[in-house]
Amino acid sequence: MIKVTLPDGAVKELPKGSSPMDVALSISEGLARNVISAKVNGTTVEVTTPITTDAKVTLFTFDSEDGKKAFWHSSAHILAQALEKLYPGIKLTIGPAIENGFYYDVDSPTPIREEDFKKIEDKFLELAREKADFKMRAVSKADALAKYKKEGNEYKVELIENLNDGEITFCDHSDFTDLCRGGHIPNTGIVKAFKVMNVAGAYWRADQTKNQLTRVYGISFPKQKLLEEYLELLEQAKQRDHRKLGKELELF
Repeated sequence: MIKVTLPDGAVKELPKGSSPMDVALSISEGLARNVISAKVNGTTVEVTTPITTDAKVTLFTFDSEDGKKAFWHSSAHILAQALEKLYPGIKLTIGPAIENGFYYDVDSPTPIREEDFKKIEDKFLELAREKADFKMRAVSKADALAKYKKEGNEYKVELIENLNDGEITFCDHSDFTDLCRGGHIPNTGIVKAFKVMNVAGAYWRADQTKNQLTRVYGISFPKQKLLEEYLELLEQAKQRDHRKLGKELELF
């Protein structure tokens, strides 16, 4: 047995190898239905990650900052998968969560334009509905380099060359694989709503001497209603913008 200490100081004894989801189930089924991410001894993990020693465990739902980060990071994987399917020859680089949503930087032989947003959204949601599990696996540096050299992705090769053997992991879901440190929601089906917010140019590694990439910004939610509320708030903020009001009222 292992002892799991929760943020409120409560201690639960569970069989060795129990996961954060097992911890949630030991508290309530309602909590388990909403838990999407966790930290074990301060490290973000999947809710299926086995806990093998006494540990401090924090569980996250979408309502928490850490929960949103895992949700949006996972959504970036789905976006990358959608872009690969829609734009043959595209090269993926990085796709982190940000304060509101996420982005993925890509090197695309085909321009990604605003008129493409709808087809990207449709493909994203089609893939999300597969309810594919996110699964982490360790990969040797040699195998990781071989994969991306074979694909001709110099960006991933550069990232891997700066990592040490033994600390490289891939995340798989459906037919998609990406270099990733971890911290995902259980499966793609939890993502119910998605919108492409913008596309912009971005230099690789923020270095103007390197290749310019296309940055696709998106945001996602576990409910369509939450997306609609978010977009409404953005519209209200736009309407309140003092520059817009100033011109309309002929103040300047």
